[in-house]
Amino acid sequence: MMNVIIGVIGLNHKTAPVEVRERLGASKSATEILQGLALLPSLKEVLFLSTCNRVETLFVAKHAEQAVLEIKNFFSHFNQVPLKEFDHALYIHLHSMAIQHLFRVASSLDSMVIGEPQILGQLKDAYRLALKHRSVGPILNRLLHKAFSVAKRIRTETRLAHHAVSVSYAAVEMAKRIFGHLEKKQVMLIGAGEMAELAVQHLINSGVGEIIVANRTLERAMELAKQFQGKAISFAEKEEYLKRVDIVISSTGAPHFVLKHEHIKPIMRQRRHKPIFFIDIAVPRDIDPKINELDNAYVYDIDDLQSVVEENRLKREKEARKAERIIEEELIKFERWLETLDIVPTIIALKRKLEDIRYKELNKTFSHLKHLSEEDKQAIAVMTEAMIKKILHGPISFLKERENREKIDLYLDVTRRLFALDTNEKGQDKYHHANK
Repeated sequence: MMNVIIGVIGLNHKTAPVEVRERLGASKSATEILQGLALLPSLKEVLFLSTCNRVETLFVAKHAEQAVLEIKNFFSHFNQVPLKEFDHALYIHLHSMAIQHLFRVASSLDSMVIGEPQILGQLKDAYRLALKHRSVGPILNRLLHKAFSVAKRIRTETRLAHHAVSVSYAAVEMAKRIFGHLEKKQVMLIGAGEMAELAVQHLINSGVGEIIVANRTLERAMELAKQFQGKAISFAEKEEYLKRVDIVISSTGAPHFVLKHEHIKPIMRQRRHKPIFFIDIAVPRDIDPKINELDNAYVYDIDDLQSVVEENRLKREKEARKAERIIEEELIKFERWLETLDIVPTIIALKRKLEDIRYKELNKTFSHLKHLSEEDKQAIAVMTEAMIKKILHGPISFLKERENREKIDLYLDVTRRLFALDTNEKGQDKYHHANK
């Protein structure tokens, strides 16, 4: 059977609170983490995925226990976090469970908001980074492409994403609960990334009034503000505008709080304690949770949105069951491919051995039959090639049969001994290549 193991080790919104996830997440150091993981002795292939809701390492290794231990210690040392502080939150999936988990992640079945489309893009970004740094090989390449096709099939064959929601949508739903309606409410967006764009679109659909976009890069703020007929301001101006907005949605990539308790306290007095609602959809968090202690200031982070998510989950259960069936089908197909990995070298060696014999005998025969035309030689070459294929069909089909999986090591050994594959595995070019 396979002499390597596919595994996943990580934590997500179900197993770890946002405080733990943000300490291990790495939006800015993903490259450094991937490079560090790739150097671990036990890992043959590796991919690192870090999002708001999950931090995962997908790997291929010979020894699972050693690989898991090395990965745990690496994250502890890299992030300077004692292992005991996050070890209990980790999940480990191996073999089929790892493959199934990846398919569910790619298809958004494991997301906080089932059906949200962002995770697939994030997984593709992680794969591109792994390709760039050559940390993935034949097994993860095949597995990731299969995961992408599974996600596409689920989008096509189910209505799981028909009413797809994202964390941004859930945030807007929370704002609706707070205000009753959002018509003419003033909104400030801090950060102008993809999450912010999604939030803007949902807000516009809900009829909000003025939208103010604050971003460290003013040019980017202007682009987003223009797109949605909003107002762009510099990052330094945000506190002035906090005096009059109703809702603040923050989604930056900052490694620290961009709004602190000491900044908001004087602003609340100037607002005459008019209610203001902060929705923090960033990891690490943008908004100091201590702001919640101020009168009429309300702070919600990603974990607080779980109640909104749960309501949507009920609507998707039926479609999720269809998606799970598709994943099960695709898992079986991928496992069948994995099972062929052990027999591929023997099949290649067998083909080369017979082709080598064919090549030598053709040339020996043609050297004695000088009168043969090139057309005659080509016809004989084609005939012998067809004979080889027919001879190989039986042994190759036998090796590929699933019924033989339990004794495949024995059958491979017998095949290699029977055809003396280990005495001369050097292949030769085919006749027609040599005679070009």
